[in-house]
This record gives sequence, C-alpha cells and structure tokens, in this order.
Amino acid sequence: MFKKAVFPGKYIQGAGALKELPALISLFGARALVLASPTAAKTIVPVCGIHEETNQAFIETFGRECCEKELVRLAKVIEKNRIGVMIGMGGGKTIDTAKIAADRANIPVIIVPTIASTDAPCSGCAVVYSENGVHEREYYQKSNPAAVVVDTGIIAAAPVRFLVAGMGDALATWFEAESCRRTQSKNECGGLSTMAGLHLARLCYDTLLACGAAAKLACEHQVPTPALERIVEANILLSGIGFESSGLAAAHAIHNGLTALEETNAYYHGEKVAFGVLTGLHLTGASPEVMRTVYGFCREMGLPVTLADIGLDKRDRIGLRKAAEKTCAPGAAVHHEAGDITPERVLHAMIAADAAGQKMR
Repeated sequence: MFKKAVFPGKYIQGAGALKELPALISLFGARALVLASPTAAKTIVPVCGIHEETNQAFIETFGRECCEKELVRLAKVIEKNRIGVMIGMGGGKTIDTAKIAADRANIPVIIVPTIASTDAPCSGCAVVYSENGVHEREYYQKSNPAAVVVDTGIIAAAPVRFLVAGMGDALATWFEAESCRRTQSKNECGGLSTMAGLHLARLCYDTLLACGAAAKLACEHQVPTPALERIVEANILLSGIGFESSGLAAAHAIHNGLTALEETNAYYHGEKVAFGVLTGLHLTGASPEVMRTVYGFCREMGLPVTLADIGLDKRDRIGLRKAAEKTCAPGAAVHHEAGDITPERVLHAMIAADAAGQKMR
C-alpha cells in the first residue's frame, strides 16, 4: 500500500483575512455562488466585499442540514446560474454541503469558516446526514478545497462553545492517527500515513494541551491573541490535514454511533467526538497517565466527560447498545483499532468512560 496525503490549495489565516476573498473569487471563477449559514448571511456576507452585481455573485442561505435534499436544491441553482466557483461560509455542515455541491458540479470551492468548531474546512471529505440529522455516509471529493480563508477576528467573536467543540474534534486526531499507524489501516486518502501527516497530528495534540486554556479565555473576551491563533490553526489546519492524511478510528466512529440517539442532536460534532475519544481510551486500554491528561483537558475546557454531558442516561442500555451497534457497522472506522471490536466492547467502554468522568467531578 502506498503512502498518501492531501492538502488544501491555499490556506490564509489572520484577523481581517476576509478581505482576501474577492481576489480569490476572481482567481478561481467568474460567477460565484455563496452558500452561507443563516447567521453568516446576515452578519458576514454584507461586509465581505462581495457584491452580487460587481462580482457576479449569487447568495444562497444554507438549509440547515447537509442532506441529499439540500444538495439537489443547490445543484439546480448552480446549473441555472452557470456558477464557476462555490464559496461555503459558516460552520461544519454548511461547509460540507458546499464542498459536495462543488464537487458534483466540477467547480472549485473556497471555504470561509465563521467558527472553528470542526476540521471540515481543509478536508476533501464530507459527511452526509438524513434530513433529521442522522449520520448516513461519508462523501469523498475529487480534490480538497481550492482555498481556505480563516478570519480569526470573526472566529474570536463567535460563542466560545464553538471553539471548544473544535478542540474536542481536534483532540481525536492524534489518537486516531496513532491507531491507524499501529494497525497499518488506510487513511482517508486510501493509503498509509506519511511522516508529515503523523507529525501534524501530534503537533495538533501538543498545541491543544499547551494553548487550549489561554485560547478559550481569549475567545471569551473576543480577542484574537497568539494563543487563539494557534488553536484555530490546530482545530482547522493541523487537525484537517492530520485526520485525513493519517486516518480515523474509534472516536469518530463512536460519534457516528451517537447520532443514532435523538437525545444527542443538541450537541455539537466535536462535543460528541470528545466523548468518543474518552470511550476510545477505555476501548484500547490507554495508560493511566494518558487518561488523566485527556480527562483533565476535557474537564478544563468544558468538554463532555460523562454520558449525561451529551444528553444520555447511563441506565438506558437499549439506547447505548443501539449507538454501539451503529459504531461497529461494517466498514466503520472503529475497525481501524487493534483486535476484534464488537458492539459489546464499545458499550462497555462507553460505560467505563462515563464512570471515570463521574469520578473526576
């Protein structure tokens, strides 16, 4: 098996980076479609320098779910208006929808994340959900985004919960990368990890531990400090390259399993991934030192450490087993872990992760 890695075409980050967007649109295509989240449509689009007449741009508000119905709607808009470049502006699901719509139309996509809640902006894969928010499948694009523009002034002004959720998503990157390395499992590119992928995954983890608390404080005060800049880069760039070029394993598979339980719908992707990380530590028999470090980080950041923190009742074994069974579906990333991973083992690990989290309260 060959080593494989992928990267976005351009990555631009810093306070005020949004001003780069009009020039990028001119570089990649004559007619642009901006898919903006409802919040971005009201607050970011009016100040981003894109004008429908001057830039030949069309603005569409995201329909709130990355599902087939929304993708079909956008395909019609792209065809009708002869769109040459797509811009995804908002959070993870808005971004994923823009990436898939652009890929199907064979046009480049520029990503403008308005929150740092996931590592979706840089990646060439996306997640498709049902209209009700249940995980259905992964979608792999032919190439990664042509450009990613991260304005940390906008990120700093967003609610801190988004940044923390992004840290929860990024927390999984190193552990899943190391699992895939040990078992020689395929990464999201269909190959083995490169040294670059593994080192970026480790740098992501080390950055979270070193700068997470300071970045959270900066975001609470809406200031783009150096610590916040580093965490935004970790959440978006390091985690994005790290997971895609090194691979996924238990944490994201457990997240996907949890989406089968309606009670978890109110919680962000990264919050559920964080509990997936803790469950994965118990599933793989992590050392006490690693357990203390990761649980301590989650508790300090305000990430979930118990089932109750993601809306679940530990006594609901039927529901938890349903999540565990979805986690272990054929082809799921949990099978990148060593050994025979079964729903029963995942269920036991969830309960153990919850018990350890309660003990630390």
